[in-house]
Amino acid sequence: MASPEKFKTYNDVFDNFTIRLLNKVFETLNLREPDVVPISIGKEANVFKLQENEDVFALKIYRLETCDFTKMDFYLRNDNRISIKTKKRREIIFYWAKREFLNLQKVKELNINAPLPLTQKNNILVMSFIGNEWPSPKLKDYSFESKTELEKIFLKTFDFVKKLKENNLVHGDLSEYNILVKNSEPYFIDFSHATPLNTSLGIELLTRDLKNLAKFFIKQGIEKEKVNKKIKQILN
Repeated sequence: MASPEKFKTYNDVFDNFTIRLLNKVFETLNLREPDVVPISIGKEANVFKLQENEDVFALKIYRLETCDFTKMDFYLRNDNRISIKTKKRREIIFYWAKREFLNLQKVKELNINAPLPLTQKNNILVMSFIGNEWPSPKLKDYSFESKTELEKIFLKTFDFVKKLKENNLVHGDLSEYNILVKNSEPYFIDFSHATPLNTSLGIELLTRDLKNLAKFFIKQGIEKEKVNKKIKQILN
């Protein structure tokens, strides 16, 4: 069971509300007293490795007091899948976490490499853990073993973007920072910004994603013509 004392060094994340909620999540996952190891601090949330014996998960907790809920509200109201009727900070954050969970469920149906969504309660999201003892490296930090491996990851990445688009979904925050590499395969993460293509922001977000990916892969040595051809295939 989680206790305030155990998490006092992370008091911007583990307020009493979140700790009580975390205990309910532990019960859902049949965990008694798992280790909670910090992995990363993002603009909106902190991510932890949650482990008890052989059970390992990724735990994402949206900060209730320090994240930009106004920006969340803007994106949520542009999402035609969601009917949001509140201006309250906490409720908007809860909607935001729920949207990421639903996005991950959709991505799972499409067989796109990404964390598997396991459970979500208010500002807490639990997913499968991508990695071994530590998370798999981000694309920006990955050392490609060969040009062949680079080509494979490049093609798979753009194929995933195309599959999302064909199913009316855009990641919305895609770059070398939000892609992990495991066993020479790209894994997309951070789907909180993902939104339907057929919204007022859809094409803008897709274009930004493609621009970010193009810049990275061209810098890594993929021919510009090849990158532009893949972008054209996606946008047409």
